[in-house]
Amino acid sequence: MPGAKENPKPNHGSSARQPMSRIIQIHELIKKGKFPNCQKLSQTFEVSYKTVQRDVDFMRDHLKLPIAYDSVRRGFHYTKEVKNLPVLSLQEGEIFALLVAQRAAEQYRGTPFEKTLRNAFTRLVEGMPSSCEVSIKDISDAISFRPPGPPAADLECFHNITKALRDDHEISFRYKKLGDGAGTERQVQPYHLGCIAGVWYLIAFDLSRKALRTFALSRITRFKNLERPFDRPKDFSLDDMLSDSFSAFETNDAQPVRILLDPLAATLTSERKWHPSQEMKFLKDGSAELFLKVGLAPDLESWIKAWGHRATVISPPALKNKIKESLESAVKNYR
Repeated sequence: MPGAKENPKPNHGSSARQPMSRIIQIHELIKKGKFPNCQKLSQTFEVSYKTVQRDVDFMRDHLKLPIAYDSVRRGFHYTKEVKNLPVLSLQEGEIFALLVAQRAAEQYRGTPFEKTLRNAFTRLVEGMPSSCEVSIKDISDAISFRPPGPPAADLECFHNITKALRDDHEISFRYKKLGDGAGTERQVQPYHLGCIAGVWYLIAFDLSRKALRTFALSRITRFKNLERPFDRPKDFSLDDMLSDSFSAFETNDAQPVRILLDPLAATLTSERKWHPSQEMKFLKDGSAELFLKVGLAPDLESWIKAWGHRATVISPPALKNKIKESLESAVKNYR
């Protein structure tokens, strides 16, 4: 009931000393019709009466919130509906970046992530002050994103794994490796959820294989939270794990790789940083030698083969032979 006594959860840490932390809690109480007042709030936050009064004045005068004091209820209330706290201040570049992010999120249109992303962006926009009026349409014709294909990850699976990660619970699922039609049952300890090259992956310790493994969410089915707690290593780092990898495949045998690219492939390759070790030496005809220090894995092989005749592996011999055999096999399909 609006007149019921209910204080925000006591916050005696440093965050209670931060104005925005107090303002957010005051806003939530007013929004719920709890009619908080300065005396009760000062006791809850362990700050002075005047400090809380300054917070309320800031909400009214700077955030332009319709806040008023009810002498009957002896507390503050809103004189009209307030959905969210307004964003305090956004520079022009920040507003533009927010709109660009909205356009980037459109790559998930038609996927299970669409509704969640749309709702999140709507809430951000609703919280903007009127001085930040910028129409999304202002940039919709100037900026767009055309990804090769949105990830097919299941939103429910994503949420379930996130919850298991948060609670440090072991999980099980059926996983289909590349080229494996049936799939196998896995029991793992989830360490990390990462978006690599536009695809979501779970990095987890496989209990039966006694090793870290990387799982594409799009190939996970029959998920189950085993609710068995485990201790995640505090020193785990995805960057360290994939330091020798070209993309998402974990490798521990980084070695020098040298690839000759024709002028077109050389120009396009130079426009992106494909790997931290990437170095290029351009030749007089516009072609270039690409130098990498990475592990030999399927993601590197796929990247090279995607260039077709425009890329030639010079070394190491093992990679050169593997690409040669794969391309020769592909040619047979067209005979």
